[in-house]
Amino acid sequence: MLPKHHLFLGFLFSLFLFIIFPKIGIIGFLLIIISSVLMDFDHYLYYVFNKKDLSLKNAYNWFYKRHKKLMLLSKNKRNKIYTEIYFLHGGEFLLILFVLGVYISKYFFYILIGCAFHLFLDIIHQRKIHDRLDRISLIHDFLKFRKLRKLWIL
Repeated sequence: MLPKHHLFLGFLFSLFLFIIFPKIGIIGFLLIIISSVLMDFDHYLYYVFNKKDLSLKNAYNWFYKRHKKLMLLSKNKRNKIYTEIYFLHGGEFLLILFVLGVYISKYFFYILIGCAFHLFLDIIHQRKIHDRLDRISLIHDFLKFRKLRKLWIL
């Protein structure tokens, strides 16, 4: 899902939560929006590491072109392709945020909510693209796909 979609839907979700639970305050509202978008920072890091290019615009265009090429394939062919493992996209990261929320600051709970919403949107988007569900757990995805699927590098 494109960052602009995460931003728009993250804003609506945060606004909904703010209206229902005004105690989250402006800081909680903003942390939920920001974390629902910035969770894709690991995509950018993947691009920087592999392409040796720091341009955010080039990274966006590279991922956008790859997605367009992927969508030209049949669903059956798409199911044979597994993309990269992103370290922020998994239940393990949510667990870390939960622990930080318990022991460090309540603000990590707002970040957890935004990141969980981001993953929820990614799961919905992924179900449209593939007949499988992955990116729920980094450990699961690594064990399942490291030998069964090739990484898709264009």
